[in-house]
Amino acid sequence: MARPEQILVLEPQHELKFRGPFTDVVTATLKLSNPTDRNVCFKVKTTAPRRYCVRPNSGIIDAGNSVNVSVMLQPFDYDPNEKSKHKFMVQSLLAPYDMTDMEGVWKEAKPEELMDSKLRCAFELPLENDKTHESESNQTISSSSVKTEHSVLPKSASVSLDDGEVKKIMEECKRLQMEVQRLREENKQIREDDGLRKRKVTSVAASHSSGMATSAMREEGLSTRVLALCVLLFVIGVIFGKLAL
Repeated sequence: MARPEQILVLEPQHELKFRGPFTDVVTATLKLSNPTDRNVCFKVKTTAPRRYCVRPNSGIIDAGNSVNVSVMLQPFDYDPNEKSKHKFMVQSLLAPYDMTDMEGVWKEAKPEELMDSKLRCAFELPLENDKTHESESNQTISSSSVKTEHSVLPKSASVSLDDGEVKKIMEECKRLQMEVQRLREENKQIREDDGLRKRKVTSVAASHSSGMATSAMREEGLSTRVLALCVLLFVIGVIFGKLAL
């Protein structure tokens, strides 16, 4: 049984053209239109999936609506003598009324329900006249940008020189200067207090050390006196012992 004809309308119908230079990504647009009163599922496939990026590559087109598919050719070394063998195929099928899973619909679809269209890929390099026109267009855009910048500059300058804005900026600067001065004074006071505290701690430590040294000397002197007194008493005891004998 022959497959039904494609119900989607493709623009372009037979060929996708990619215009170089091909040192960067080149994009071609494929428009898919659904002229029916039914929702239609679609898929876009290619014979060179590594060379192209397709967005979206599948989906649903509501009745009477259309979708633009971007086909992006990746950069490559173009050889004008080499003919392109790349092809694209657009598959479609009528969406069931109770559809909940689109992938399931594709898996369960019968061959006689599928519709497809094939497109060739063509590569073209821009002509010299086109390059000259493109260069002139770029120069025109650049000059327009410069004129726009010049027209904007006086407005920006007038805005920056507004008296009210200048007054606000001056007041803000004064407030910031006062805040900086206050912080400096607080920092200075903190450093002075910290120095005074350190000096007090040092003096207390010194006095404590001298007191301990004096106490040690006193204790040492007292021990010497007690020892001398004991020796003296011992000598006196010996003398009295001899006299008694």
